[in-house]
Amino acid sequence: MDLTEVSKGVHKRKPKRRVGRGIGSGLGKTAGRGQKGQYSSAGAQLPGGLFEGGQMPLYRRLPKRGFTNAAFRKHWAEVNVGSLGVFDAGARVDMAALKGKRLVVGTYDGVRVLGDGELAVKLAVVADHFTKSAKQKIEAAGGSTDLVPPPKKPVRNKMKPRPAKPEAERSKK
Repeated sequence: MDLTEVSKGVHKRKPKRRVGRGIGSGLGKTAGRGQKGQYSSAGAQLPGGLFEGGQMPLYRRLPKRGFTNAAFRKHWAEVNVGSLGVFDAGARVDMAALKGKRLVVGTYDGVRVLGDGELAVKLAVVADHFTKSAKQKIEAAGGSTDLVPPPKKPVRNKMKPRPAKPEAERSKK
C-alpha cells in the first residue's frame, strides 16, 4: 500500500454543477428547469410547506378562537424541601446553589419550593415562591425563607412630562 491508494475512490469535494453552459454539458438550454412554467424563470420561489396549490390552506380554514399567554408564561424550577438536605448546615440556598448541586438543570425564570419531604438542616433559602408547608418545615428546622424581590418598575422619563389636559376637560370635573 502506498499514498496513491489511500484516497482512491474518496472524493472530498464534489464538483459544482455548471448549468446553462450549452447542449453538450447535459444541463444546457433550460438548465434543468423544464420548459416555461411558473418556476422556469430566475427568481421564482418554490412554495412553502403550507402551500396547498391555491386551495385555501388549513390554517386559514380553521376558526381562530381564544387567547394564549404562552409568550408571557413563566417557567419555574420546582424543588422539594426533602431534596434540600444535600446542603451543609447554615448554607444559603438560591438558584446558583441549586444548579451547583444539580437539583435544577436548565433555564428557568425562578424557583418554587414545595413542601414534600422532611428537612433536618438549618438553611437560608432564597426563592420566588414557597408553599405554606415548605415555609413551615424550613422554619421548624431553624432556617429562614426569603423571597426574591420582584423586578423594579420602569421609571417614567421626568424630562418629558405628559401633555396637560385641555382647560375644558379640567373644568368638567
